[in-house]
Amino acid sequence: MNTLSSLKSIKSGTSKRRVGRGGGSGKGKTSGRGHKGYKARTGSNSRLRYEGGQMPIISRIPKLKGFKVVNTKNLKVINVGEIAEYAVSGEITKKILVKNGILRKGFNLKILGDGELNEKLNIEADAFTKSAIEKIEKAGGKAIIAVVKKKRRE
Repeated sequence: MNTLSSLKSIKSGTSKRRVGRGGGSGKGKTSGRGHKGYKARTGSNSRLRYEGGQMPIISRIPKLKGFKVVNTKNLKVINVGEIAEYAVSGEITKKILVKNGILRKGFNLKILGDGELNEKLNIEADAFTKSAIEKIEKAGGKAIIAVVKKKRRE
């Protein structure tokens, strides 16, 4: 049974640190402020984000235009309905699209499933949507995912 004498205090056991009360207290003499300097004085309260005369980070970072993303994937998307125009002898590759000026060098090609395809085409691209693959195969063609060979450093 709980009695009034058995109850414990809800306050923490440690009392507030008393500074400047002798060397034995652990916070005597300089009271944990070190020796001299701006932060040792009373009334010292440096501005938030102040970096001691160095150009502050808020001024160093670029404004408005944002940061340059390092690993961007340049992606060109073309619908199945539009792609039949660019076919050369039943095939569409990235090289053919670059020659025709539809795709730029270094860009990846993704085929989307919007529109209808009536011709039998073998289409080589970096990515396809499921609906695009279905429409290409329904027309009797093939959806070929391009394999990029990476150069080896030697």
